[in-house]
Amino acid sequence: MCVSGPAVIRAQAVEEIDSNEHHLTGDREDSTNIDEPGTSESPDDLADLNIANTVTVTYANGNGQINGALRILIILTLIAIAPFLIIMLTCFTRIIVVLHFTRMALNTQTAPPNNVLIGLALFLTFFIMQPTIMSVYNEAIVPYEAGELETADAFEAGMKPIREFMYPQTQQKDMLMFMEISRTEWDGTLESIPNAVLVPSFIISELRSAFIIGFLIYIPFIVIDMVVASTLMSMGMMMLPPTTISAPFKILLFVLADGWNLVIMNVVKTYY
Repeated sequence: MCVSGPAVIRAQAVEEIDSNEHHLTGDREDSTNIDEPGTSESPDDLADLNIANTVTVTYANGNGQINGALRILIILTLIAIAPFLIIMLTCFTRIIVVLHFTRMALNTQTAPPNNVLIGLALFLTFFIMQPTIMSVYNEAIVPYEAGELETADAFEAGMKPIREFMYPQTQQKDMLMFMEISRTEWDGTLESIPNAVLVPSFIISELRSAFIIGFLIYIPFIVIDMVVASTLMSMGMMMLPPTTISAPFKILLFVLADGWNLVIMNVVKTYY
């Protein structure tokens, strides 16, 4: 009874599945069972999972959808590497560095807090990258889901809009530096630049641009610090930190000049 009971239940379950003709991707005649139902001869055979550990992707004869297990694997992989992709392949790096320089120039320590700056940088990144994201979706994800592109072709089609975004923002000297290090010849076109060269060149160029913008933001606030320090020294207040007095004037100047609008508007315009 210990052997026959589970075997009957399993056979009935398989018959119900076959009768419903329910498959994840397309129609096929082969069963995913390793052994036929009812062939178990011992309790050890019944304890083994009688399902083949395979993942099937059907495009030509199926309905063009990815197998559920493979879809979950792809989604989890993208979630794991999404932070690195957002930081390395988008405008996030320049925006977040400029925002941190702005906070340091204001000398407000933790105002705005890091969570606010990161959230603002993310939304600005999505705003700037929206045309690129739509191009990736229309040219790579939609055809791949429909079974019109193989995995390698879909990856290449998805990287094309991203490469077209990164290339104008990359300094030529950074590109030549990595080309020389990797001993790769460049004919001056985007197609001849490998991703291994374009991505680090883009990141270094983004950092350079962010530091240049940060320097320009610092200039008016340094002037305020110098004026306050000179005034305190003329009054003989040597022991009073100038930053304590200059902080309210910096905030006042920033508010009167509508600083956040100016900073964000000019950073966003650098990509257009």
